[in-house]
Amino acid sequence: MKFVRFGAPGSERPGVLDDEGRIRSLAGVMDDVAGEALSRLGDINPSDLPVVEGDPRIGPCVGGVGKFIAIGLNFSDHAEEAGMEPPSEPIVFMKATSSICGPNDGITIPRGSEKTDWEVELGVVIGKTAKYLSADECLDCIAGFCIVNDVSERAYQLERGGQWTKGKSCDSFGPVGPWLVTPDEVGNPQNLDMELKVNGEVMQTGNTSKMIFEVGHILSYLSQMMTLHPGDIIATGTPPGVGMGMKPPQFLAAGDVVELSIDKLGTQRQDVTAD
Repeated sequence: MKFVRFGAPGSERPGVLDDEGRIRSLAGVMDDVAGEALSRLGDINPSDLPVVEGDPRIGPCVGGVGKFIAIGLNFSDHAEEAGMEPPSEPIVFMKATSSICGPNDGITIPRGSEKTDWEVELGVVIGKTAKYLSADECLDCIAGFCIVNDVSERAYQLERGGQWTKGKSCDSFGPVGPWLVTPDEVGNPQNLDMELKVNGEVMQTGNTSKMIFEVGHILSYLSQMMTLHPGDIIATGTPPGVGMGMKPPQFLAAGDVVELSIDKLGTQRQDVTAD
């Protein structure tokens, strides 16, 4: 099934898509697509729920996010275009939860930024509290999958010292959604086509089969170091075609339009503006 959160920013309500693609309201069934409710998404029958009328804004597909974790250089062909050696262990960094926004809310370039970049990524949303997982146990703790645009300011990330988090956490740098798609509907997460366009031109194409560390390995690895909680989002890395890898590099400017898609997970569209 495909779960959504709709409504004004900060006041999103829970919903689920029916077989015709209509949003059905989950009011009275759960308070939000968040927390403990993420462990019982399979109990929902959309046909019994009221249809949401109109064309509401689509918000981030999961609420109450405690941790927004990302994995760097996790595609062999992306590491090559970045001129970096493939890592021997997952590169882990955090994105501020304040960067999270809806899938179509837009990207705001920070003041003074000249190197704001795009990254289409497979997002994994945790559904159950988990620690010290084996790779075989990991899929049981996943609530679902979604698209993440790991927007990145490369000068902040790579030229100003310290950790990557600085270039990953600006407001609007974490579009998430449109849907949270349950594992049964996604199937094998290691065989999903990915694409990103800027102004209609294809920049990134790839497939999750190119991940250096697969989803199960990533979750097991993280769970040895920190407890994973319901609502935590893990962005699992990006394929080649990011702006900094081009010759010459190409970055976002006000007026650009970014469009992302991943098999079975829907699409995102962001208009780029300057702060």
